Amino acid sequence: MGLALTACLLCTDPSLPRPSISLSPTGVTGPGANVTIRCQGQRWDVRFFLHKAGDLNPPRHMDPAGDGAEFRIPTVGRQHGGSYSCSYRPQSEPFISSQPSDPVQLVVAGEGLPRPSISLSPTGVTTPGADVTIRCQGQRRDVRFFLHKAGDLNPQRPMDPAGDGAEFRIPTVGRQHGGNYSCRYQLQSQPFVSSEPSDPLQLVVAGEGPSSTSPLPAPHPAGPSAPMGCSEPGSALSPGPSRGDARSESLGERAGGIPFSPITSLGQPAPQRSDPGGEAV
Repeated sequence: MGLALTACLLCTDPSLPRPSISLSPTGVTGPGANVTIRCQGQRWDVRFFLHKAGDLNPPRHMDPAGDGAEFRIPTVGRQHGGSYSCSYRPQSEPFISSQPSDPVQLVVAGEGLPRPSISLSPTGVTTPGADVTIRCQGQRRDVRFFLHKAGDLNPQRPMDPAGDGAEFRIPTVGRQHGGNYSCRYQLQSQPFVSSEPSDPLQLVVAGEGPSSTSPLPAPHPAGPSAPMGCSEPGSALSPGPSRGDARSESLGERAGGIPFSPITSLGQPAPQRSDPGGEAV
């Protein structure tokens, strides 16, 4: 009795332009919200595939309306959190695929996670050139903290706390540091589950005023035990002593600019088009 085996081979064609991917809405998503993941290409005669990292199920696929396709998640839950990418295959060559897009991260706010608190030291209006510490405080130790500045599209690098808090230090305050800050944390065991952000805190620089749209400088490890062990080239590292039981990092500047370090890559916003195709994930 013979046994017939059929092998399905999928080949990647590097000459095909990589698609882009975007998430709407951006940022941390509340449970139950509606989310759209959009894949954008440069061809109409293709079929798009949505991949989720670590998911062993076959990728979702759909034919585009125009040169893009939308995958909709009507009611987001923790199970939807993860890292997504998309690719496409020409309809005339279904076993030829583009390379995957850059990943986009869907982070879901965890129900029942206490919001962290945020504080500034020293308090009040800050003199230019002073040293400032922004402290994020939570109630758990198995987390990773993120510091955000309103209007900055380049979020801070994550920092693991020592104890239940983490400190971000600005060694020499200038106009570019003024603005509204908040922090949140993600569970280390569930990296795509996040707390709600803390209440905002305003850093005001005396005589210069806040600059809430200025980019937020990336923190650098305060010591060799910090998880992000590599500093940006030319960055200003200010280890300094940490306060209490909290680990601290310096928000330094490099000559000629402020280093950015996004934690997510959300792609480029999708252009508006009429009658988009969409599919619920």
